[in-house]
Amino acid sequence: MSQEDITLTAGDAEVTLQPGNGGRVGGLRVGGVQLLRQGDRFGCFPMVPWCGRIRDGRFRDGADVHQMPLSSPPHAIHGTARDGVWSIARTSTDEAVLTYDLVEPWPYPGRITQVAALTPDALTLTMSVETYDSSFPAQIGWHPWFHRTLDGGEPVRLDFTAAWQEERGEDHLPTGNRVEPKPGPWDDCFGMPDGVDVTLTWPGQLELKVASREEWVVVYDEQEAAVCVEPQTGPPNGLNTLPRLVTPLEPLEASTTWSWRRL
Repeated sequence: MSQEDITLTAGDAEVTLQPGNGGRVGGLRVGGVQLLRQGDRFGCFPMVPWCGRIRDGRFRDGADVHQMPLSSPPHAIHGTARDGVWSIARTSTDEAVLTYDLVEPWPYPGRITQVAALTPDALTLTMSVETYDSSFPAQIGWHPWFHRTLDGGEPVRLDFTAAWQEERGEDHLPTGNRVEPKPGPWDDCFGMPDGVDVTLTWPGQLELKVASREEWVVVYDEQEAAVCVEPQTGPPNGLNTLPRLVTPLEPLEASTTWSWRRL
């Protein structure tokens, strides 16, 4: 079962959504310039029902221990929804709603809804996880791959002020200690209690701000081609260390807005 890509337009902005490839944003063009790294595994994919790595692929829910496939050995990484085919609930010129029903290997039934809304100078992505049955821990996040350079220009500059950095252990997971933010390069989780606020500047070309009311962001800039700024509802391994519960009465919801302006 494949789903055709969806194109949203507003002003000179164009977004491609790929329901058939994990519900990801396949591309974002501003004035014809592609901001996201291209390829089946790139663009911007939803991290749900967890973000980043789960230690040894195992998480506990009460007395039950669940084992997820070790997609990044020795850990499980970035959820299961990015590997599935999403359904199109509705779409218009500048907005689309996609849904995905959680299936094995995730042990709980639930539904994810993602809304993409485009304006001439911003893209807002909103996601919710609902259950009609048993409660379960979950996380929501987004993993965009922004091009390091646009059309051969200067490399992107990252600017943000974090209250803390999660100390990273040798296994790439937070140790539980919070430390002063260190200079990059990073594959690290930062805390922003007032909400995620990271500015990417391609000098002389474009400034883009990644914002979210959530207080966690992973910044990954160890690759030459792209940089990742990932707002999320908790830290890596958060199903074990800081679980957010989805209940029949209370879904888990989060959103992120990318806004941009020409320089």
